[in-house]
Amino acid sequence: MESMGFSALKQSYWRWVFLFIFSFLFHTCFSDPRITNAGLFCGDSRPPNGTNYVPTFTELMKQLSNQMNDNHFASYHLNSTPPMYGLAQCHEDLDQTDCLLCHAEARTRIPRCLPRSARIFLDGCFLRYEYNRDFFHESVSPTFDTVNCSSNNNATALDRDQNSRMISFGRNVDHAVGNVTSIALRRNGFGVVGMDGVYALAQCWDSLTPAECRQCLQNASETVRRCVPNDEGRALNAGCYLRYSTTRFYTEGADSEGHHGYSIGVIIAIVSALSAFVTVSVSAAYVIYARLSKRKRELKNLGRISKRFDRSGLKFKYETLEKATDYFSPSRKLGQGGAGSVFMGILPDGRTVAVKRLIYNTRQWVDDFFNEVNLISIIQHKNLVKLLGASIEGPESLLVYEYVPNKSLDQFLFDEEKSKLLTWKQRFDIIAGIAEGLAHLHGGGSHVRIIHRDIKSSNVLLDENLSPKIADFGLVRCLGTERSHLSTGIAGTLGYMAPEYLIRGQLSEKADVYSFGVLVIEIVCGKKNSSFTKSGSLLQTVWTLYKTNALAEAVDLSIRDEMSAKQAPGVLQIGLLCTQASVLLRPSMAEVIQMLTDKDYEIPMPNQPPFLNANVLGTATSSGSYSTDSFISNALRKIQSSGTSSESSGTR
Repeated sequence: MESMGFSALKQSYWRWVFLFIFSFLFHTCFSDPRITNAGLFCGDSRPPNGTNYVPTFTELMKQLSNQMNDNHFASYHLNSTPPMYGLAQCHEDLDQTDCLLCHAEARTRIPRCLPRSARIFLDGCFLRYEYNRDFFHESVSPTFDTVNCSSNNNATALDRDQNSRMISFGRNVDHAVGNVTSIALRRNGFGVVGMDGVYALAQCWDSLTPAECRQCLQNASETVRRCVPNDEGRALNAGCYLRYSTTRFYTEGADSEGHHGYSIGVIIAIVSALSAFVTVSVSAAYVIYARLSKRKRELKNLGRISKRFDRSGLKFKYETLEKATDYFSPSRKLGQGGAGSVFMGILPDGRTVAVKRLIYNTRQWVDDFFNEVNLISIIQHKNLVKLLGASIEGPESLLVYEYVPNKSLDQFLFDEEKSKLLTWKQRFDIIAGIAEGLAHLHGGGSHVRIIHRDIKSSNVLLDENLSPKIADFGLVRCLGTERSHLSTGIAGTLGYMAPEYLIRGQLSEKADVYSFGVLVIEIVCGKKNSSFTKSGSLLQTVWTLYKTNALAEAVDLSIRDEMSAKQAPGVLQIGLLCTQASVLLRPSMAEVIQMLTDKDYEIPMPNQPPFLNANVLGTATSSGSYSTDSFISNALRKIQSSGTSSESSGTR
């Protein structure tokens, strides 16, 4: 009955929305930030070798964004080392909200050219930065100016006399392009026009003088005409943008010099009133529908989990776990993670367990909970923490894991006294155990390929024998056997995330390999990767010692003995190999195990890994995880390498 009622409400809701829209808004165009990528061009200029360009880029983007909050144009010169110039412009027909949306999209895409200079044209805005070059008055560029013609040729396909139709269409394009150029020159660099089935828009950047704008638009109008008979063309010049199309693409009301049956004021008043009414009405209906849909999904997922636990014997009562943890007493707290707190509990049968308390006050709680339970319940390995069960019927979801008495590796490794308890042999065994656990996750023990995404010292627990167990599977993702990688939102911990994942969101098993490499170096050196000295990060220090054939000097003082002097340099070399900037140069975890266990295996020579700069890392620590879908946030935290690979500088 509940399902039938929900379905009826759903149908009624959509019927009402469609009828309303078709009845009242048949001719109304909703706003569109026009974020289609018309062209991303990486320039030839680069910062001088060894300079820290990331903070400079970050500050420039910040200054431009601050100006764009209240304007359609921004320019800024950052007098730094290296100096950097930036310019941003929205097309004048966009309202401020759509302008900010378009500018935000441009900011997320343009870091793909780093460290090279770049310019990006979206259909609603423009963004550019350069090193050591004042380009604000550059109107045309023989090197970079280009024309982008659509692949469709619908303008001529419907007429029997195609030659005549092409001539007629070309004449209409000439007319529209010529008119929009004239309008833009009269209206401070911006104009739109619609006539004879052709629509056109021209926009000069506000940094140009009238003479420079004229030069740019004349050049653009000549080049864009070459797109005929294609139904759309864009001229992308250094100082302006010009587009024609057989489809109206600019904001309603922008072509004030066109011909309309009603005055602009009347149209604006009608559209504003209808838009406001539709926004309120549709939003209210959608909120009700979304809430019901969300609740139904939650109940469905909870039902699936509940049935699974009933069958498998993994189900715990909330009251039992509440009493086992002394009502989640602070004295029983073992740790705090990104997904919740962990408490020690003693079950009625005397077993000691670890209870993970998930507070589901976000809309993603069901997915995260089901993800962890669904994946971890199907894998078993001596170096993975075992899931014993869960509770889903109380005020919060609880996961029950085996209790690992010595807590996490970081509490041993980075404690001045406890670190002395870890001998070289124990550290080597911990490294090998983590490698075996990861290899199992990556498909070594089953047909499922699982990526952990947050390998770090605080997520490795030590049992009574100091054997490692990988924990905290809230961020795991499953990768199909036929896929090389996933494109996904960023989640993990700064300092441990692979460059290709941090910058472009490309996730594969090699992201775990990179994190493992960082962890290996931390275990051998007894220092955090986020600990900076005058010589730079820990990774940079180890690389410097590797180049001078002095890796033994990087080994933790408390474990420097004859055995570590023999084995540690090779293990550190494996760590450097795992942290290569190129995915292809990193070994698989199966290969890592072979390097660790086979004395005759020749470990390949690593290249310089990407170094994390102290200014980039900021206050992040090895225990702090974050998750964001904002590409620009990741780009601004980009790991800086003195040699940039093609992966970070090419356009896609």
